[in-house]
Amino acid sequence: MPSLPGFRDFYPDDCAFRNAIFTKWRDIAHRYGFVEYDGPPLEPLDLFTKKSGQEIVTQLYNFTDKGDREVALRPEMTPTLARLVTARHKDFKKPLKWFSIPQVFRYERQQRGRLREHYQLNCDIIGEAGLEADIELIALVIDVLRAFGLTEKDFVVRLSDRQFWTDFMNAKSVPEDQRYAFIQAIDKSERGDRTKTSEKLGPLADEVFTVLEKGAASERLDTVETGLRHRGLQDYVKRDYTVVRGLAYYTGIVFEVFDRSGEFRAIAGGGRYDNLLKNLGDVDLPALGFGMGDVVLGEILKVKQFKASERNGGVYIVIADETFRPQAMDLIQLIRNSGRAVDYPFVATRIGKQFQTAEERGCYAAVIVDQQIKDGYVEIKNLITRDQIKEGIADNRLFKVLTELQVFKEINDKTDGPDVVVN
Repeated sequence: MPSLPGFRDFYPDDCAFRNAIFTKWRDIAHRYGFVEYDGPPLEPLDLFTKKSGQEIVTQLYNFTDKGDREVALRPEMTPTLARLVTARHKDFKKPLKWFSIPQVFRYERQQRGRLREHYQLNCDIIGEAGLEADIELIALVIDVLRAFGLTEKDFVVRLSDRQFWTDFMNAKSVPEDQRYAFIQAIDKSERGDRTKTSEKLGPLADEVFTVLEKGAASERLDTVETGLRHRGLQDYVKRDYTVVRGLAYYTGIVFEVFDRSGEFRAIAGGGRYDNLLKNLGDVDLPALGFGMGDVVLGEILKVKQFKASERNGGVYIVIADETFRPQAMDLIQLIRNSGRAVDYPFVATRIGKQFQTAEERGCYAAVIVDQQIKDGYVEIKNLITRDQIKEGIADNRLFKVLTELQVFKEINDKTDGPDVVVN
């Protein structure tokens, strides 16, 4: 029986690929001083309708639970973050730099780069109004992608200023009830028909198109671009006023990340949402954040032949003489007690087949158990260099050798490339 439409199965190679993405997400977030949080995948329905309106319900997996509560699988993480911060914001020093990797769900039409579930890196900064936070967040999204070997030739961060358009609408006296549609028209202008976009923008169409095509002054964007230039990241960004982020709550600097080829959907997107926590929980704290899904990123990495490393291969015990299986079991437990991963054959198996299994499972060393174990010795084979040595089990010498081989493998992985390629 296949999985539900829009949902994925993760076989071991798929998990290795997914976990490689998660590892780099976590590594770079930690490098920037972010700490991880999480929340439940099931939330009260009104947590999402309060943020996005009743129309969001058509995009949710929602139902009435056995306690007659209206609930929904989370379609995004920001409302949960707002709920958590609202509940305990006085317990934490500001600014907060938090990240999460939730699985989120939306009942939407499937298309390339968009499924009905995906994992998403969310990074948010709460409690800092200054533009240095915006610079930090954009630098983070750039470094996350660079961690996968992507360069300025592979992707671009398109920067814009939502406040610029708010000031524009104020200056042109755009009625409040027309502003959402106005912003939506700008957001879709790059993909939509120019004539239809002009109709939606009305008498301001020519002025809007002039800004979109020729640019405009923005001190906020100047400051952000200067900050990124000081970090040597200027080649990764481009000012683009068509980026306004369709959601109504963005208030300042916004950005979207795209591959340079234009082949894929947006890789990531985010910006400043200074009013959201006040609207959702009556806590007046400035905030900004971004989300990066694993689906589009995964497609790009597969095109780039990104390799996911199987780090858990560990040690394989080759039982060369079944007479000594009891001693091999004792050795296996001893090595596992030391914190190392160990595998072995459940039944009597040809030695060649055992070595083949060790290779297939990404093991870095094979420990050969035969009659020598009676005298406290085993053969240890480095499965990378093929070198083989005889070593005693006593005095922790065996563990020292295994540690050296493990370190050697990790260095080799970083230098020569990992083990598992996902096609």
